[in-house]
Amino acid sequence: MAIAINWTREAELWLRDIYEYISQDNPVAAADVVTGIYQRAQVLITHPDIGHRYEGTSDRDIRILLYGHYRIAYLAKRDGNIDILGVFHGAMQISSYLFDGGKR
Repeated sequence: MAIAINWTREAELWLRDIYEYISQDNPVAAADVVTGIYQRAQVLITHPDIGHRYEGTSDRDIRILLYGHYRIAYLAKRDGNIDILGVFHGAMQISSYLFDGGKR
């Protein structure tokens, strides 16, 4: 069981960008998507290993949790906490973001 879910600044920026992009056409849908992503991540409190292990790294327990067309990348830390690293559209190549210091 996870102790806490921490959204990194980078992950919060991704959520903001997702909201802004969708809200250009439909602000209600944008709010629904961002809320859905946040709520989906809450499952990690009781099931931190639910996401599939990201095979791009062997030294960190980075996992991917799916929500619709989005992938929620998170780090399951040894202290039991979860760090949400980013939220990526399924069409994106996330390895360049996860291993490039998160720079967009």
